[in-house]
Amino acid sequence: MAERMVKCVKFGKELPGLKETPFDGELGERIYQNVSMDAWRMWAEHLKMIINEYRLNPATLEAQEIIIKHMEDFFFGEGSQLPPEYVPPTQQMH
Repeated sequence: MAERMVKCVKFGKELPGLKETPFDGELGERIYQNVSMDAWRMWAEHLKMIINEYRLNPATLEAQEIIIKHMEDFFFGEGSQLPPEYVPPTQQMH
């Protein structure tokens, strides 16, 4: 079965999309339709920084609201698309 392609809002080009919506609701559907797997992986790394920086407990409703706002800004906010000359960092060994 061929990979599902999306026009990624982060990279501005056609890339393989997520296999399923990341969560329920309108934002989850927008991400499914407009975010590539590569951009989602970038978000996962960015999310770690947000959780640490704000000392969030993702189990709390307050933290979830902060995370959702950052996620929306990351993918759809002003300046969310990467500059054309952006080169992703190489994968670090753990």
